[in-house]
Amino acid sequence: MLEVVRTIGDIHSTRVLSLDAAGRIMDWISWQDAVCLYVREAVAWTLGAPCLTIRGGINRRDGEQSRLALHPIVASTGHARGHALDPAPALTNTALFARDRMLCLYCGRHFHRGDLTRDHVMPLSKGGRDTWENVVTACLHCNVRKGSRTPQQADMPLIAVPYRPSWVEHLILSNRNILVDQMEFLVNHLPRDRRPG
Repeated sequence: MLEVVRTIGDIHSTRVLSLDAAGRIMDWISWQDAVCLYVREAVAWTLGAPCLTIRGGINRRDGEQSRLALHPIVASTGHARGHALDPAPALTNTALFARDRMLCLYCGRHFHRGDLTRDHVMPLSKGGRDTWENVVTACLHCNVRKGSRTPQQADMPLIAVPYRPSWVEHLILSNRNILVDQMEFLVNHLPRDRRPG
């Protein structure tokens, strides 16, 4: 039986940032998946101070309990394929609303997820496509008001330009519980024109 000791925050929200051996960012993995990498001796290197301590069984020979200190960033052995270097994040409403920070990009107000919709800037009926660069978060009222018109035709200017987030931006937006070591690493891998400060 495993006993998990959380060093920082809540165990259920802990995710480990997975890299390949060359340091390419792969994805978030659960702490359980990270333990499997350690146990299979598939960890090439780690970064950051340990964030979880996993306690296992008692060794029959020496009576010591096994312990495993998990790090927030784990590079596994092996290398990613070339196309995996910056995969396109899937366009889902959850990812879109995170990109737009739960704001309606027409009225600028903050809403709960259930009150938001996906709006096509250039409507599908006018040849628009369902792509990151053509969709924005809109409250139900603004989406209905705009209808199948462009923002210019509806006299509803956008407060921000829609864009396709990079894989790193997507990872930052998809995890509400990023540890300091993880955030510093990710920020250093953002496209230069999107880095803070």
